[in-house]
Amino acid sequence: MANFKKMNAEMSTITRDISKLNEQTGNIYESLTIIGRRANQIQVQLKEEIKDKLEEFVSVSDNLDEVLENREQIEISRYYERLPKPNAFAYQEWLEGQIYFRNETTGHGSAGTEQ
Repeated sequence: MANFKKMNAEMSTITRDISKLNEQTGNIYESLTIIGRRANQIQVQLKEEIKDKLEEFVSVSDNLDEVLENREQIEISRYYERLPKPNAFAYQEWLEGQIYFRNETTGHGSAGTEQ
């Protein structure tokens, strides 16, 4: 898993340079598809990570409707809420050449990190 905490992804929506998007593939739509798929992978990773961290605080009680909140759970949730969105992480990985992709019909690909 990539270390998202150290990645320099944008926190808010910004205008992107289209020429940087199609440098690796020559096709902006193919590039956006690859970035979108990577963003979905990142979203799943983050969801599993937060689920694992919050499971540490689960307590078994007689009343299932009762939800116990504690400070650690709230801080963990706030931390993940403040992270950039998965598409920002994926775009940053794309710019840094860290996404591995291969188009079987054209034979184009990248030697970035395989995901």
